Parts: sequence; structure tokens; C-alpha cells
Amino acid sequence: MPSYPYVLLSAAVSLDGYLDDTTPERLLLSSPADFDRVDEVRASVDAILIGAGTIRADNPRLLVNSAERRAARVAAGKPEYPLKVTVSASGELDAAANFWHTGGDKIVYTTEKGAERLRREPVAADVVALGPELDWRALLAHLREVRGVERLMVEGGGTIHTQLMTQGLADELQLVLAPLFVGDPEAPRLFGPGGYQGGRLRLLESRPIEDVVLMRYAPTAPGTGTLPCAADRHWLALACELAELCPPSETAFSVGAVVVAADGTELARGYSREGGDPHVHAEEAALAKIADGDPRLASATVYSSLEPCTHRSSRPVPCARLILRAGASRVVTAWREPDTFVAGADGSGMLAAQGVDVLVLPEYEERAKAPNAHLLS
Repeated sequence: MPSYPYVLLSAAVSLDGYLDDTTPERLLLSSPADFDRVDEVRASVDAILIGAGTIRADNPRLLVNSAERRAARVAAGKPEYPLKVTVSASGELDAAANFWHTGGDKIVYTTEKGAERLRREPVAADVVALGPELDWRALLAHLREVRGVERLMVEGGGTIHTQLMTQGLADELQLVLAPLFVGDPEAPRLFGPGGYQGGRLRLLESRPIEDVVLMRYAPTAPGTGTLPCAADRHWLALACELAELCPPSETAFSVGAVVVAADGTELARGYSREGGDPHVHAEEAALAKIADGDPRLASATVYSSLEPCTHRSSRPVPCARLILRAGASRVVTAWREPDTFVAGADGSGMLAAQGVDVLVLPEYEERAKAPNAHLLS
């Protein structure tokens, strides 16, 4: 399973949800203090992405403006400027735009047809063709696995924000609300129509900055099927944190588990040996807190830091069977069970054979292993 960067969407909008008006001049929605905050966020990330339409409309330089912040990046062993990224299906880009001639490294993600055009009409950037169509998952995987990008800041435009949100690929939305109205139906909006994930987003922060308000949100609704979404990473990270609460044992793994409804509501959580029970497993502890027949279980996701067990000596029913009995449709885990106690354990295989969607996110494996290091040495 490929790994992706942490994706942070950043935008400023009017009270009626517009990114700009239709006049030739760019509508300034942020305050001076908020522009400085954005500069601070830019300095904290590994790459900044904007769409080709934003380059054409705004001709931005997309820089870290503070010399002190650039110096701090260099002192930390990073490039002076984050990698600058753009996306263009057509490859139709203005080689004279500011984007290419300021800052550090640049990269263009495009289609095979767009790459052909850029070979004829090059720009000062690396070019990566993603195939016949743009593929956001392939783009993010390339940034993470080939370019080493851990944190990606996306500054628009609205089409890109919409695509990343509807595909469940945004980890965080940083939204600044400006105290004005645009009211022009022809003006660009932050989000367009689409198949967004259900449920309420989780508020991370809200604070005034001069006359604007910053709101930071994170999605909570799990993904569907075997494709990961940003919220899956949040819930699996929580399961790994719960594993650290387990009383130590020489004869059993330390595991954390969270059960989450399709709308992002946490139904229950648990961890190994919770409540002083030396034999209880994490998934068992969590599922025991949910009423039998809860209709939300049928579309729920079980997050477990370790693959659910298929054999155990302490109780008659292993956790994979408990999940099947509960009726959960999806399981996300960080780590396949090693042969430490049971040879050939395959909880994922048992669940998948019964129609459960099973997803392993190996980027969390080391976190899941950490409270079990004494059993693995």
C-alpha cells in the first residue's frame, strides 16, 4: 500500500464562500497578520502545490518571504524553499510565469499528452507523467516515496481543493473567513459539487487574526473499500496511541483498537488488558462496549494497531471472529501478526474471505511495534 504525505488545504474565503471576485485585480481576503501566518505554514512544509489555473490567474511566486524562516529551514538541513508543485492535465503552462523563476526546485505533474507538450514547450521544472489521466493517489505517492515529501500544503484553486476533499485525501483544512461578501455567481468558489464523505469534520482550532477568523478542521469519516483516506490515518494513529496504554506482558501483544461509524462517530475504543483483565484483547474490549445489534456496526470500520487474531488460548473466540459476529464491514490495521505466539496467523485473510474489506497501512507499523519491542527482540 503506497504512503502519502500529510495534505493540508489552505484557503481564504468570503462569508459567502468565494475565493475571489471577477475583477482583474486579485481580491485580498486575508489580513496582513494572516499573510504572515501563511508564510509560517509554508516554511513548515516540504512542498507547496497549486493548480495551473492559479498560476495563470494570479502569477504567484509562492515563496517563504521571511529570511529568518528560510534560515531556520537551512539550519534544520532542509532546502531554503519548499518544493513547488503544480498540476496540469494539458501541459499548457507559461514558461515566463513567476512560479518557475523564483524559489527552489519545481515539479509538474501531468498526463502523457501533457508531457508531450512540455517536451515541445518546456518549463523550468521536472515533469512527471501520471498516465492518460491525472491520478491524485499516484501523485501523492510519488511526492512521498520519490521526493520525500512528508507535509504538503495545497493553496488551490477550488477545483483541486474539491478533488482532494471528495477523494478523502486531505488531512486538514485551514480555512480563513474574511468579513466581506462577493455575491457574483461567476466568481470562483472554494468547493464545488461532488461526492463528499459524510459526517462532521473535527474542529482542531478556531481563532481570530485581526479581522479574519482561522478555522482548522480535519475529516473524521472512514474510507470505503480497500482505498485509504486521510481519516483512516487519524484513527489508526489513535489505535497505536491506545496500544501504549497496555499493561506490559511477556505473553501477549499490546494492541489498541477503535471502532468508527461511517459518519466518523467513534463508537468505542479499547486496548489489551484494559480494566485489569489480563486476557482481554483490544478489539474484544472495544466491541464489548457497543450494544448488540447497533445498526451502525454494519458500515463501521475497526482500526487495530495489530492484525486481529485468529487463534488464542485465553478465550474461545478470537478477535477476527468477534469482528465477523459484530458485522463490521471494514478493518484497517498497521501490522500483520508475526509468528511470536501463533505460527501462520492470518486474521486479514480470514476477514477478507468473509467479505470484510481489509487495509494494512505499513507506515504505522513501527508505531504499532514500539510497545511490543520486548517481544520482538
